[in-house]
Amino acid sequence: MNSSEAKNWKTSHNTQKINQEQIKVKVKYSNKISRGEKYLYIFFSLFIIIASTYVVSYSSTTDTMNREIQSLEEKVVDQQFINEKLSFEVKELSQPERITNIAAKNGLKLQDAEIKRVNPVND
Repeated sequence: MNSSEAKNWKTSHNTQKINQEQIKVKVKYSNKISRGEKYLYIFFSLFIIIASTYVVSYSSTTDTMNREIQSLEEKVVDQQFINEKLSFEVKELSQPERITNIAAKNGLKLQDAEIKRVNPVND
C-alpha cells in the first residue's frame, strides 16, 4: 500500500465514522391503538350506552307508574268523599220526623204513635 492509498483509506474511513456518528436513527413510536384495544374500547362504550339507556327507560316507566298511582289515589279520595256525602244524605232522608211529615202532607194518619226505624243487615 502506498502512502496515498493509505491516506485515502484513512480519510474515507474517518469520514465514514463521522457520517455514522452524525446520522441519528429516528425511532418512530406508534401511537396507534392496537386492534384488541379498539375492540375493548368499542365493547365498553356500547356497554355504557346500553346501560345508560336501560336506566333512563326504567326511571321513565317508574315515573309514569307513580303518576298513574297518584291519579288513582286522588280518584279514590274523591270517591270516598262522594260516598260519605251520600251516606250522610241517606241518614238525613231516613229520619222518622221527615217520614211522618211527608205522610201527614199526603193525608196519611198514624195509627200507632211509635215509628220504628229498620236498620239494614250487613251480611
